[in-house]
Amino acid sequence: MKRPANISVAVKTGNAQLDHILGGGLARDRVYLVQGSPGAGKTTLALQFLMEGVAAGEKVVYLTLSESAHELQTVAESHGWTLDGVNILELLTPEDALQTENQYTMYQPSEVEMGNTIEAIIGEVERIKPRRVVLDSLSELKLLAQSPLRFRRQILALKKFFNTRECTVMFLDDKTTSSAENFQLESIAHGVLDMEQLSPEYGAEKRRLRIKKMRGQQYRGGYHDFAINKGGIFLFPRIIPSEHAKSDIKKQLKSGVGPIDTLMGGGIEEGTSVLLLGPAGVGKSTLALQYAVNAASEGNHAVIFTFDESINTMLHRAAGIGMELKKYIDAGLIHLQPIDPTEMSPGEFAHRVRETAGGEDGIPAAKVVVIDSLNGYLNAMPEERFLMSQMHELLSYLGHHGVVTFLVVAQHGLLGHSMATPLDTSYLADSVILFRYFELDGEVRQAISVLKKRSGAHEKTIREFKIGKNGFQVGEPLAQFHGVLTGTPIQKQE
Repeated sequence: MKRPANISVAVKTGNAQLDHILGGGLARDRVYLVQGSPGAGKTTLALQFLMEGVAAGEKVVYLTLSESAHELQTVAESHGWTLDGVNILELLTPEDALQTENQYTMYQPSEVEMGNTIEAIIGEVERIKPRRVVLDSLSELKLLAQSPLRFRRQILALKKFFNTRECTVMFLDDKTTSSAENFQLESIAHGVLDMEQLSPEYGAEKRRLRIKKMRGQQYRGGYHDFAINKGGIFLFPRIIPSEHAKSDIKKQLKSGVGPIDTLMGGGIEEGTSVLLLGPAGVGKSTLALQYAVNAASEGNHAVIFTFDESINTMLHRAAGIGMELKKYIDAGLIHLQPIDPTEMSPGEFAHRVRETAGGEDGIPAAKVVVIDSLNGYLNAMPEERFLMSQMHELLSYLGHHGVVTFLVVAQHGLLGHSMATPLDTSYLADSVILFRYFELDGEVRQAISVLKKRSGAHEKTIREFKIGKNGFQVGEPLAQFHGVLTGTPIQKQE
């Protein structure tokens, strides 16, 4: 993948995706501020940063004013890490300081403890001579300083000290103080990384990261979702479609059903997206499966992301109409991925879809991607305000890789004028296939038509279709009726 402009000498952070966002890594011998609320992932990121230094043969030190060495070791063990090679200096309040007779009475604690803490930090750095340092956290130094002016001067002095000792430093801060004090910290640091933990009204917490400032280097702006799992921080960089060269359109994707291919003007061009729009149960998902199975029969790979339907139900439905879905799943040509959006951020979902196009994570590059359904994706994350913009970026990315993407959207209502689309998604797709129920001779029937196709001509008729034991059966255009889309067609007079 194309990255932002690289920096000449980069310090790797221990997270490949973060390095990608930063354009290669961090500038050497600079001080960086990593800020976020408690639980956002600052300590995990800092440990990855130091372990990367150990792997590179560098001396590293973790200066902690808030967590003990035992607590840090517990965090590392939860991820399956070892902190061998990481020097940890505890700057916590000693136990005897809790006794009344040992507490300061003539002097303010800040006058004694602040000086002792700074001396301990300088002494440890002079002794070890590390190339990487983490100071956790600045909140404790703020309390010791008591005065904003004194705190700023101490941070400036520490910054100058570290710069002269060839150290790349991460200051961790939990943003528990006023915005004015945070602004002062941000102005001092060479770069600022913002980490957030969001708590939606329903579902698991979501986390995201933003590069707020980075002097002298280009980086990928905006918010990037991430998750903390065993093994550390897994970051999902925001997709920028313009960074990826568009593939040439070489051929059309066929459905394997002649009349449907005729409706689509011969087929669907590679690198385009298709919106399947209609009421529940009308056959949208089945048609998407038909395209995936036909692509697999030609040796191509397809991935189906399902939000609403279980895998067993989908397999049972496909077998009931004679569709050999399981055969191609067993052959590794079709991959089913059930998605629980309440446990997944939009960025992580986009990352999973992107992996299918690039052939990552052990899955060969896909030619067909089915998202079934867009309703489930959007309804499960109502607090996310920019899902449609993110979906547009994702479709553009897949299009640049020559992937045909199917979006399934269920409309509200069943017949005629009661039909309503829960969200305007027609502008997202290159093609729109419309499904309808209509009533004729005391029977509910199904109709299919193509409303739009940007990449070429298509048939503009409305055809009746059925789904039976032998799959799709599509009839001739319903030329003898008008008002089919209203749900109650009228036969034309001779």
